[in-house]
Amino acid sequence: MGVVCACGVGLSRVDARDGVRLFVLTDIGGDPDDQMSLVRLLVYANHFDIEGLVATPPGGATRPVHPEHIRRIVAAYGQVRDNLESHEPGFPTEASLQAVVAEGVPLGDMDGVGSGKDSTGSELLIATVDRDDPRPLWVPVWGGPNVLAQALWKVRETRTPEQLARFVARLRVYAISDQDASGPWIREHFPDLFYIVTPGVNAGGGFHHATWIAIGGDKFHGRFGGADFDLVTNEWLDRNVRAKGPLGAVYPHWEFMMEGDTPSFLGLIDNGLNVPERPDWGGWGGRYELYTPKTEKWFLQPETRPIWTNVQDEVLGVDGQWHTTNHATIWRWREAYQNDFAARMDWTIKLYAEANHPPVVKLDHPARMTARAGERVELSATASGDPDGDPLSFHWFCYEEPGTRAMSNSRSGVKHEIVGFDQAKAHLVVKTARVMPPGLGTMHIVLAVTDHGTPRLTRYARVIIDVVP
Repeated sequence: MGVVCACGVGLSRVDARDGVRLFVLTDIGGDPDDQMSLVRLLVYANHFDIEGLVATPPGGATRPVHPEHIRRIVAAYGQVRDNLESHEPGFPTEASLQAVVAEGVPLGDMDGVGSGKDSTGSELLIATVDRDDPRPLWVPVWGGPNVLAQALWKVRETRTPEQLARFVARLRVYAISDQDASGPWIREHFPDLFYIVTPGVNAGGGFHHATWIAIGGDKFHGRFGGADFDLVTNEWLDRNVRAKGPLGAVYPHWEFMMEGDTPSFLGLIDNGLNVPERPDWGGWGGRYELYTPKTEKWFLQPETRPIWTNVQDEVLGVDGQWHTTNHATIWRWREAYQNDFAARMDWTIKLYAEANHPPVVKLDHPARMTARAGERVELSATASGDPDGDPLSFHWFCYEEPGTRAMSNSRSGVKHEIVGFDQAKAHLVVKTARVMPPGLGTMHIVLAVTDHGTPRLTRYARVIIDVVP
């Protein structure tokens, strides 16, 4: 990150924003990755209003559900909740989380959808969507989504088309591929539903192509290069997660890869980079664009409508090579999100003075600007600081892919030269060369501010420049 700047000491703790509403569907009890993801979710529980934790069946015909695994991990969270609260406010009580544990019917695929297939999970989901709250309800789907399918089926059967449309409009779904047939059914029958997914099932090789696999993959499902695999090994997790108190003790060893379900909520964390309603802007949970994908052999059926799905970023890997893949939209942030997890696990066992806390990024100007080609744009974040008084490093860079102004790389691979990119104050001159006509549109400039505590933590600010005639 370049030159170190010691600044901003003595900042007070910053509260998380008003929580994103969250309703998790998990086939917990099979592959241990669901249990792993639940541990990570709980150390960020103050960033969310968790309104449902529903055990769903794994794919197949008749399969048991395992809400007891949810309750066991939430109980471990209860032992450390007060310590977490001493580091950052807003953590829910164990009792409030236990109160929203529910389950689906023990039937996989579409066998769990239709008359007589209501469950405590589907009924809780309907009641949660109906709650008088202007915020959308995010539904991370860690297995098959037939609990969601049943809720949508029942609302369609019992309400007017206008009421159904209002119900659907309040939902935001991020599914970890298709783990049963109910996902494609939902997308076909509810075409206006906001849905993030890489379609397809693992039996056809679909997981290899999914964006979410980059959370921890490299060598098994993912089969891609560029990312630092050492940060997602069981050995790293032993040191940084499992060794840390009661909550770390219930974090299992992975069998195939670490936490395949985590991207479904990682992009909703308030870190200054993530913008939940704009998956095309990119963040810790990956980057997705809205289009109808062509049918691949691992799809259960052709897609008939636009969905938020795979798109590529070009990123310089730890191997010194450039990688242009959908996987790179997640692994490019791997060091930051793993360090952040390690620090929050420290919060479960350490006093405030003994742990590290993220820096606070403050721009000295609006986050949206207007400029013309060839014009100089000043960038500044001198008011940024660190609550622990740690020195900070700055890194300004152009995140080219989310922008609508098409630009080519320079020979050095830098997408846009920023003078003083490693300082609190920097500037750029809006490119006039190697720009596709008409040369207008948006440019996304991201500032990553990293402290020098242990582990090093990063927060962001995003500046959008509208390039006008």
